[in-house]
Amino acid sequence: MEIKNHATRVKRLRRYRKYHRIVGLILAALLLISATTGLLLGWKKNSDLIQPPTQKGLSKTLEDWKSVAELIPIAQAALEEKVPALEDYTVDRLDFRPSKGIVKVLFEKAWWEVQLDCTSGEVLSIAKRHSDWIEALHDGSIISDTFKLVSMNLLGLGLALMIVTGIWLWYGPKVIRRLKK
Repeated sequence: MEIKNHATRVKRLRRYRKYHRIVGLILAALLLISATTGLLLGWKKNSDLIQPPTQKGLSKTLEDWKSVAELIPIAQAALEEKVPALEDYTVDRLDFRPSKGIVKVLFEKAWWEVQLDCTSGEVLSIAKRHSDWIEALHDGSIISDTFKLVSMNLLGLGLALMIVTGIWLWYGPKVIRRLKK
C-alpha cells in the first residue's frame, strides 16, 4: 500500500513540475516586460530622455497667471508648429506646478507635452514624454484597459501560484524521501 502511495506522490510531483514550468514561462515574459519598464520608470525623473525636465516660470503667484482658457490654445499652436503631421491636438490633461510657475500641457496622441510659463504664456519646452508610453506598456494599457485588467490579475495570481508550487516542489521531495525511509 505504501509503494502505491509513494508512486502517486512522485507522479503528482512531476505533474506539478510540468505545470510550474509552463506557467513560469508565460509569466516570465510578462515579468520581463514589467521589470524592464519598471526600471525605466524609476529613472524617469533623472533622465531627460525618458521625461523632459521641468522648466521654471516667471512667477509662483497664482494671481499673476493666465487663465486655462488662454494657456491651452498657446500650447496647441506651439505643438502644431513643432509637429505639423500630428492629426489631433486634443489636450489630455494639465499638470500645474505652482512651485515652478509652469503648466505641463499633455496631449492625447503620441505622448507630447508642452511646458508653458503660467504668467507670460511663453513656451518653455516642447518634448515627447517617453515615460507615458513606457507606463502604458508597463501596465498593459497600451493594448487596452481590458487587457490591463486581465493581464495584471493573471500576473498576480500566477505569481501566487508560482510561489505555492515552488514551495511544494522544494518541500515535496523531502516528504517523499522521508516516506521512503
